[in-house]
Amino acid sequence: MVWKISNYNAYFSRFISKSPILSKNKIVNTPHINFSRVDSAKFFRTLNKRVNSYFKENEISRNGNWKLHLKSVVMFSLYLAPYFLLLSLDFPWWAQLLMAVIMGVGMAGVGMNVMHDANHGAYSSKKWINKIMGSSMYILAGNVYNWQVQHNVLHHTYTNIHGHDEDLEAGRILRFSQHSKWYKLHKFQHYYSIFFYGLLTLNWVLTSDFLQTKRYLAQKLSYGKLPSPVKQWSVLIITKMIYASVWIVLPILFFNIAWWKILIGFFIMHYVAGLILSIVFQLAHVVEEADMVLPDPSGTMKNTWAIHQLFTTVNFSTKNRIMNWFTGGLNHQVEHHIFPNISHIHYTKISNIVRNTAREFNLPYNEYKTTRKALIAHFKHLKQMGMNPAITA
Repeated sequence: MVWKISNYNAYFSRFISKSPILSKNKIVNTPHINFSRVDSAKFFRTLNKRVNSYFKENEISRNGNWKLHLKSVVMFSLYLAPYFLLLSLDFPWWAQLLMAVIMGVGMAGVGMNVMHDANHGAYSSKKWINKIMGSSMYILAGNVYNWQVQHNVLHHTYTNIHGHDEDLEAGRILRFSQHSKWYKLHKFQHYYSIFFYGLLTLNWVLTSDFLQTKRYLAQKLSYGKLPSPVKQWSVLIITKMIYASVWIVLPILFFNIAWWKILIGFFIMHYVAGLILSIVFQLAHVVEEADMVLPDPSGTMKNTWAIHQLFTTVNFSTKNRIMNWFTGGLNHQVEHHIFPNISHIHYTKISNIVRNTAREFNLPYNEYKTTRKALIAHFKHLKQMGMNPAITA
């Protein structure tokens, strides 16, 4: 079964009835955001029909296949094999550091290739397999409920809409949107931002999951059935305790490894993973070509949801096989945002359909040919957002 119009409407209407907005890191109720229902040219209907035809004519599933399964083995091996080697054998200090870096690369790889597809229901046609593979979020130090609300609900529904897409929020440290409040320190954010990007997954370990659970439960936000508070808090606390035990407590108590070595390796692993994950996201949404628009006073967006994705999302380096393979197709963000329940292994094939259809309807298809160009665009955007708006206006 492929992504049909009815699937799209169900996915979209599930979240559109409640519109959360962030204020001082808390979600409060605001007037609903409504995307325009008017697509006189019928862009999405045409695109959807063509993509459905691609899967039907080629007799392939929209879910993952053996290529994704093999990649999953590689990513889990990169992440976990060095851990067991470090516990079993004595390596020189430089090899220990190298393995910590490799674990960080594998950690990011599991997140982008396995966890991400599974929690979108795209890893397999079987729900129980998606649930198991999606639970890999727990060994990445995160929480499935929080991730699904932040990513599937807030980010995919309200992409690049200030106050609604939580991925654009970075407190006072970073200013990603012209609609965010400006502080003097933002003048230097294109220099210091890279140092904070690596802290992403460490924040999952220490603070963000607890704060998000409190906010999301209070607002009754969920992807699917709302979990009971007791269940969610129990799962959160227990999985955090298990995670800390596996990665910190056990190596210190049972393998006689110096505590400071464990903490250094733990930090390096997380910093590498956080840096990779943060940059991949930023290159798709926080760049010069990506719009950051607000609804009109009535809460209505100018475009339909699908067309909104074209204006707010950017591809990068899609001809690079290494990037396509390692990032889990997240360099094909345009395809992913319009068809989030199609596995990333198909994005390269359907990208021609999406690109040609967008151009046929005189709609944007934003793309940077190389990662280098995307990085330049991102830091140019940060520099621009760091300027005092009172002076540059």
